[in-house]
Amino acid sequence: MNNLSLPIIGLAVAVFVLIYLVLRTKVHALIAMIIAACIAGITGGLSVTQTLDAITKGFGSTLGSIGIVIGLGVMMGRILEVSGAAEQIAFSFIRWLGKRREEWALAITGYLVSIPIFADSAFVILYPISKALAKKGNRSALTLGIALAGGLIVTHTIVPPTPGPLGVAGLFGVDVGAMILMGLAISIPCTISFVWYAQWLAKKYPEFSSFDRPTDEGPHVIHDNFLKHKADKDLPSLTLSLLPILVPILLILIKAIFGLFPQLEDDPNKMLHWMATLFSFTGSPVIALCISTVLAVYTLVPYMDKKQTSARLEEGLQSAGIILMVTGAGGALGFVVRESGAGAELAAQISNLALSPVMIPFFVASALRLIQGSATVAMITAASITGPILTQVPGINLLFAAQAAAIGAYIFSYFNDSLFWVVNRLIGITNVKQQIMAWSVPTTIVWAIGGILISLINLAFGSHGSWFDPVVPLGVLIFIVFLMRRK
Repeated sequence: MNNLSLPIIGLAVAVFVLIYLVLRTKVHALIAMIIAACIAGITGGLSVTQTLDAITKGFGSTLGSIGIVIGLGVMMGRILEVSGAAEQIAFSFIRWLGKRREEWALAITGYLVSIPIFADSAFVILYPISKALAKKGNRSALTLGIALAGGLIVTHTIVPPTPGPLGVAGLFGVDVGAMILMGLAISIPCTISFVWYAQWLAKKYPEFSSFDRPTDEGPHVIHDNFLKHKADKDLPSLTLSLLPILVPILLILIKAIFGLFPQLEDDPNKMLHWMATLFSFTGSPVIALCISTVLAVYTLVPYMDKKQTSARLEEGLQSAGIILMVTGAGGALGFVVRESGAGAELAAQISNLALSPVMIPFFVASALRLIQGSATVAMITAASITGPILTQVPGINLLFAAQAAAIGAYIFSYFNDSLFWVVNRLIGITNVKQQIMAWSVPTTIVWAIGGILISLINLAFGSHGSWFDPVVPLGVLIFIVFLMRRK
């Protein structure tokens, strides 16, 4: 019992209350986190005044670092939605990859589009393309729909400037450029696995390849006719469609590369000094997203007047409001944990575990995702609880820990997740078992693959790594593959 100090007991009680309120009551996650922060502070030895002060400081400092970026990201994403840029990207990849590879085209589209656009909104926008391809080409609507949704959810969950991973990056205090780069890399094998699983679904549920009006046209004719239909739509060019997505990512990554050579800012060579200063400014997430939002407005919707443009941008901000508040509340909880001393005490005990500290946020986010359904809330809550603890562990790579928290939110999307219903209802899956097989299982597969990858990356390049880290996700993946082979 001597290891259980007052701050640790207070944090345990706070986490229990947080989970209970979210799971068993009508209290919103935002209020639940504020209540948990109050409990953690007061029971952890802080006075009422100190606790309230810590909540205010934590909330403000968190939103001060990432709030503007989240707001700009959703504004830019809204312009991409209404302009038809997402559809243009889908049509272009379908044309490039050719017939019978539509699932790969849709997955790649989702991989890019959901970086700035919310996954559920993007799926609603793009699913008619998937449905048309399936009907005209006698392809499996299930395969094409799940491949599209898979590409969307993979990057939406772990690649900034999507609000969830962006909030996690802020709570762990890691560079957004590094978070983007690692997220994009880990997303590639996850997306591939989603497409392979979607192709397997076509064999398991062949009824989703049947349509009322079968066609005698060959695949070449079907594919060409589909692309001709696209030509009738007034969409922005592919270059303009991709510009607002790629420009901020490139600027942030260039800044990260220049950051590896800090001496350039003091270099006597004026050109190198000027370039380093320029990209240090334009590559900051706030400025990069400002540039991309302006690009989106003036290149994608030049036909809109000022009033229409403002209305569309404000629609994006409305969707970001609750995410901003939850992220700020997560920062408040994290700041209270640091101030109470619970973080430092738990860090000393965690460093002695057989499990790597990097995997702690992975499993916390997984548990929270299963409990309350929202991937964004799960990863932000996990980051707010574990971030103050892991920052006290010597030598730990916080970038790996932040990615682990985001990856943990992939696990088993089911009834308490809105995207579960959006995907299944639009595709037309009504049987509960089929709904779970179509969406819950593949999200768990990418959870396992992501967990294995982040644990191996930490083992190779981080510290405190353990060969025990990938055991649980690897075991889950083997179990799923075993069940698939049996069926």
